[in-house]
Amino acid sequence: MSDTTLGEFLRACREAVTPADVGLPGGGRRRTPGLRRSELATLAGISVEYLTRLEQGRDRHPSVPVLAALADALRLSADERLHLLHHFKAADGAGRLVGPCQGPPAQSVRPTVRALLDRLEPAPALVVNRLGDVLAYTNGYERLAGPIGLLDRRPPNLVRYVFADPRARAAYPEWDRVADERLAGLKPGVSREDPHVEHLVNELALAVGAPFTDRLTTPPGPPGRTGVERLAHPEVGELRLAYETLGLSGDDSQLLIAYLPADDATAARLDRLTGRRPGALRAVTG
Repeated sequence: MSDTTLGEFLRACREAVTPADVGLPGGGRRRTPGLRRSELATLAGISVEYLTRLEQGRDRHPSVPVLAALADALRLSADERLHLLHHFKAADGAGRLVGPCQGPPAQSVRPTVRALLDRLEPAPALVVNRLGDVLAYTNGYERLAGPIGLLDRRPPNLVRYVFADPRARAAYPEWDRVADERLAGLKPGVSREDPHVEHLVNELALAVGAPFTDRLTTPPGPPGRTGVERLAHPEVGELRLAYETLGLSGDDSQLLIAYLPADDATAARLDRLTGRRPGALRAVTG
């Protein structure tokens, strides 16, 4: 990777965007139809001198907030943001993790936890680590989450799905509330400078932009451990799911999340979804 690859990509994106694309007047003579450096710098909230250093490869380590601001200012598409993330990782040592030494998040669960999940069938239930990676789940959860695309990536990740997968906004009628709750689970890791959490946060800041980064600036609150989540399922319609979040013993910060129907209509729809006898999952009331 050359010293100027990241800068060349930024310059190419700048020159491909017209002033009209970002709501600016296009008057005056221009050597290229794209944005001037001064215009992009103003839109992104950085100095022209710093943008020049980036484009010329004299600064290869911009911060993630700076790159996210540039991506937002340039109206980059999802694919272009992924390219920007690739160039950033290459320029920054393949996305090296920095910060205090903390162990990597667990990627497996104990046999006793798997046995517990088996006992929870046909209820949708899953185990996640501190990044929101889905480590294990019941057949009930697979039938719930598979059709909305949540399990497509390996490993599946609750936070990445909500923010980076366009299907999530259709799946969650209350997307804003779900997004806030998913991010609340990451914020303690950000405040503790957990390098593995920081790595995921940086990835999403570049890939998603303002819908993600704006939420990072809000004061952290406790993640919701119980509540009701609405899900628009493509096969059985809207579900109202009451959930409970339980911490598992050990040092790996794993959580078990179990869902139950919050009303009779959801109970009937879950029975159809899981192929179990009517009444296998009773509605939770009160």
